[in-house]
Amino acid sequence: MIKIPTQLKTLFWDIDFSKLNTSESPFFIIKRVLDRGNTNHVNWLLKKFKKDDIIKTISTSRDISQKTANFWADVYNLNKSQVICLQKPYSPTPFGLSS
Repeated sequence: MIKIPTQLKTLFWDIDFSKLNTSESPFFIIKRVLDRGNTNHVNWLLKKFKKDDIIKTISTSRDISQKTANFWADVYNLNKSQVICLQKPYSPTPFGLSS
């Protein structure tokens, strides 16, 4: 299990941060940090998580923003037709309003 720094607590306002577990919720953590994190948060993520897990999260997540998905698809040179949230129909509902 990877220790999550307390500086990331603000990204996980909607859950009990003390129970957040990188072994049980890696994709949740990855997508939240990629979508909502600042440079320091993302740098931590890139050091602690496998590149394959990050790419899988970008490719398969339906609830990261299109801007985030587009940016990271470019960073990792992913085929954008294979990134689910960039495909139609994509719900333009802003993050958090659907839950």
